[in-house]
Amino acid sequence: MTVSLVTFATVAAPQPPGGAADQKLRPAGVAGAFYPADAAELTAMMDRMLAGATLPNIDGKIVAVVAPHAGYEYSGPVAAYTYAALKGRKFARVVVIAPSHYEAFDFSSVFDGDGYVTPLGMVPVDKEFAQKLVKTGPSIRLSSRGHTATRQGAEHAIEVQLPWLQHVLGSFTLVPVVMGDQSYESSRALGVALARLIREDTRSKRSKAREPADETLIVASSDLSHFHGYDAAEAIDHKTLSALAEWDYLSMSRNFESRTWEACGGAPIVAAMIAAERMGANRAEVLRYANTGDVTGDRSRVVGYSADIFVKSPHAGAVETPFSLNEKERQALLEMAHKSVEQAVQKRSFYPAVATGDRALDQERGAFVTLKEAGQLRGCVGFTAAVEPLYQTVRDTAAMAALRDPRFHPVTAQELPKLEYEISVLSPLSHVLDVDKIGVGQHGLLIKNGYREGLLLPQVPVEQHWDRATFLQQTCRKGGMDPDCWKDDDTDIFRFTALVFGDHDAAARN
Repeated sequence: MTVSLVTFATVAAPQPPGGAADQKLRPAGVAGAFYPADAAELTAMMDRMLAGATLPNIDGKIVAVVAPHAGYEYSGPVAAYTYAALKGRKFARVVVIAPSHYEAFDFSSVFDGDGYVTPLGMVPVDKEFAQKLVKTGPSIRLSSRGHTATRQGAEHAIEVQLPWLQHVLGSFTLVPVVMGDQSYESSRALGVALARLIREDTRSKRSKAREPADETLIVASSDLSHFHGYDAAEAIDHKTLSALAEWDYLSMSRNFESRTWEACGGAPIVAAMIAAERMGANRAEVLRYANTGDVTGDRSRVVGYSADIFVKSPHAGAVETPFSLNEKERQALLEMAHKSVEQAVQKRSFYPAVATGDRALDQERGAFVTLKEAGQLRGCVGFTAAVEPLYQTVRDTAAMAALRDPRFHPVTAQELPKLEYEISVLSPLSHVLDVDKIGVGQHGLLIKNGYREGLLLPQVPVEQHWDRATFLQQTCRKGGMDPDCWKDDDTDIFRFTALVFGDHDAAARN
């Protein structure tokens, strides 16, 4: 889809609706291409799509949402689910976080102008909030980068959300943010800053006895996978949406960066989740998923879309069903680990792994393989994120535990008969806001500060007879950090559970 090149200008007569002669406005850049340029036609189109969005009962306050940003004829039927969920709700301010499709820069760009213009009128920028936001850290700046059109085209990811918002919310002020840096650190900085400022703003209004109009909504603008076949796209996208529903944004961010999963607005989604969590949201819901193949009938190269909401519910989120493996599945993974280590040590090659046909073994899971000799640790390597099918994760991490754990010299052929194997299959990572909710013996920990991180499995503090505080300190030490780093505001603590089994279990049963 082509878009016309537009530029910024100081608005002069004739002015767009709601404009002023001395204002710096971002004109509509993709009206007539991504959506109708005629206001009546645009409104009618949105009404038709909203009428087709059938929603479940939404119990609680919507804090943040995700909506796609392609042309309305393709992504509109999915976006309508996001915006139908907002009908009848009031928000004084909307933060729209989007990726940069055309321009490269290494910061989050908060528009330095006065407003965005669409065929439905001008949406004013909340300049006071924008000024506060850019003062929170060097990775967030006032700028026209990512907002100004380039020779490649006009950035559409914020603009296409605005007519929907104008139609369902009425008047509101806008904080438009384009993320040039898609790293987890950039998402965290933006999400933490937004949550803090929004909470402070809400408290200030309440202290002045004002009645806030449901405060602030955060919108993450993103499509999902691009240009795969229909079945492959669905497989990739449902992995992303499963992690979103489980609120495992660290694994999402890592898989987006590695291109294991795909979302052009992956960093905005992660930033929105981080902010929503700190604002009290406790449940994520996927309202709708579809791709272009569902619209055009062409399933050869599709783009995925989802409509998602993050809700602060008076009821706790869904209880997680513990992951389990039957005896045959556990034995198959232990056999895979043994064969992988033997081939890696004896032939310096990977043991061939093929899909098992077992749903539990073929699904993506993080896992660690631990090797011991005479009861002493001999190697332990794992993947925290679900990047490979479980059987393949076990194959790869077993070989690496034998040959690539930097704490030990490589396992020799003479040691192979002496090794004991233990496999730990991990649950999704859950961010910890209250360390009292860490259960010693129940949870493993991943503690991350900047680019350093330490991880310890749930069985470690039990084996070492540690209490919770010592467990936290030792996890920090494992990552080469100060033992009290877990108390630092810049530190993230994630917990997880693990299904642990090994040779000792099989021996006991025999």
